[in-house]
Amino acid sequence: MIHRARILAYSGTFIALIAAGSWISIPLPPVPLTLQTLFVLLSGIVMKRYGAIPVALYVLLGAAGLPVYHNGTAGLGVLLGPTGGFLIGFIPAALVAGLAYEHKSPTARVAGLIAATVLTYAFGVAWLACSASLSLYQAILVGVAPFAVGEVVKVAAAYTIGKRVA
Repeated sequence: MIHRARILAYSGTFIALIAAGSWISIPLPPVPLTLQTLFVLLSGIVMKRYGAIPVALYVLLGAAGLPVYHNGTAGLGVLLGPTGGFLIGFIPAALVAGLAYEHKSPTARVAGLIAATVLTYAFGVAWLACSASLSLYQAILVGVAPFAVGEVVKVAAAYTIGKRVA
């Protein structure tokens, strides 16, 4: 019973954090730089495999019309737009990060955070290329290259925070 209550409490917290992270945004077209990915990783770190639950609920709430996506956007149009793949990629990314944090090995944990980030970008680039009629190379140039340094910083921050809370 306590386990379920903890999952519910953490889920509400991480949905709120991911939504708040979407407002901390640098608007780079076609994909803004936000802190959502940091909170997606932290969801996995804190909740382990259950970290995918609040992320999936976040995506569903935004698709249902709650303005939780970057800068208060919402709806299926956002998921079908150029950023949709990144949002969908958050779900397996949280699961991968969570599974990695079920291991005690720092190497496994770092590898999991990196894999989760790569997974987010794989989903995002694939959908960006498809939705914006870009080549894979063009999608990587606009959907990954401007964010690479920021993602390294976010992975390092998530790992550092994870050492304290996991």
